[in-house]
Amino acid sequence: MTGLQKTTMKISINLLIIALVAIFGSFILNLLPFMPSPALSFALGTITVGVLLIVLPPLFSDDGIQSENITSKTIYVGNLPYRANENDVISLFSKYGEVFAVRLMKDKRTGKRRGFGFVVMAAADTPAAIEALNDSGFGERTLKVREANDPKKMEFAESEKDLIE
Repeated sequence: MTGLQKTTMKISINLLIIALVAIFGSFILNLLPFMPSPALSFALGTITVGVLLIVLPPLFSDDGIQSENITSKTIYVGNLPYRANENDVISLFSKYGEVFAVRLMKDKRTGKRRGFGFVVMAAADTPAAIEALNDSGFGERTLKVREANDPKKMEFAESEKDLIE
């Protein structure tokens, strides 16, 4: 679910709650002997709910929810067995922490695995995984595990500018 969908859903739920409370308020105000019409009681109920929502702290705010900002790091895994799939790599790395994603690279023409890939893990868990799995055996091969380099696109663009100038 995207952020826009969550926001839209939250607004829809809040509007539904406001409408229900306003209707409930109109029924209560309609029971009073000096209320001449249901429309007036609904209007007063809506105004009362509006004032209460402004004066009282919001009941459904995000402040009460403790959300963790988990940072992640990408790990390069080289010399993987060609038969290894994403589930094999997930089970290998999940012993050392939470694994968010695994991408095993394939040859564009043949579709066969190229023997390396990338694992996205929680940043706090990456040093232990790298230490434990680098130069370890997996599927009769010795893995090469290290923190992945950042993409070099910006460096290429800057060096291209230098050539033009």
